[in-house]
Amino acid sequence: MDIRQILDTLPHRYPFLLVDRVLSITPGQSIVALKNVTMNEEFFNGHFPHYQVMPGVLIIEALAQAAGILSFKTMGNAADKESVYFFVGIDNARFKRPVVPGDALHLHVSIERHSRGLWKYKTRALVEGQLAAEADLMCALREVPKEASA
Repeated sequence: MDIRQILDTLPHRYPFLLVDRVLSITPGQSIVALKNVTMNEEFFNGHFPHYQVMPGVLIIEALAQAAGILSFKTMGNAADKESVYFFVGIDNARFKRPVVPGDALHLHVSIERHSRGLWKYKTRALVEGQLAAEADLMCALREVPKEASA
């Protein structure tokens, strides 16, 4: 999937869209996506000016966005204005190496379970084959309250 197809699937937009391309996807099973980390990322202005490092929470968010693409493709639909795909849990998060400008962050996500709108994933983020971060994530698709969608 290219960026246009990603934009058609996820509701995220600049500066918070953290998936640039989907390299492979098997709906119902797994996805490998790519985030190209560039010096132009806004967060590098303050994290850290003397040694730019991608914040760990944004690595986890990139993994969650890849998981969202996988779930939407598994369900055969895309994000819409009537629902939101919420983060509901992060377990076993570990950060193994810094992610810096120039890195290509490969986002590996596999579905562990799906039941009643709740999804559980096993995730890993790699740079040049080295583990940068890993976590077990949980997300849920929920309706937007009517008063919030006006």
